[in-house]
Amino acid sequence: MRVKLFEAEHEEDLEEEMNTFLTNVHETNVIDVRYQVSMAVDEYSDGLEAVYSFSAMILYRE
Repeated sequence: MRVKLFEAEHEEDLEEEMNTFLTNVHETNVIDVRYQVSMAVDEYSDGLEAVYSFSAMILYRE
């Protein structure tokens, strides 16, 4: 079993990275996909800007 981790500030970037990776993995070899969103406040920016982190983990067989 293998693990591939992904992280991006925008969900579209995460989606693109994952889709690119999955073109090389047969669908029967994908065991699980886990997705998470985190949010933090950037106190150093003007107006306390929210910063998002979109992450995913793919468990798969080679």
